[in-house]
Amino acid sequence: MGLIVDDSKKKVRKAVVKKAAASTGSKSPVTSEMIAKKAYELYEQRGCQPGRELEDWNEAKRLLEA
Repeated sequence: MGLIVDDSKKKVRKAVVKKAAASTGSKSPVTSEMIAKKAYELYEQRGCQPGRELEDWNEAKRLLEA
């Protein structure tokens, strides 16, 4: 059962990274990898429930650029 959860987390992380690459401007000192890691932390803090990847991404970016 743990394997299924781990696989699900990997899929969510990949989706977050993919969105990061598409929406991050090159002028920002914050890298898409940094945002992806923070977004994944936020996802874990929410109990690893999928469906709010874009919210996690935007919040991570906001927090890192503040």
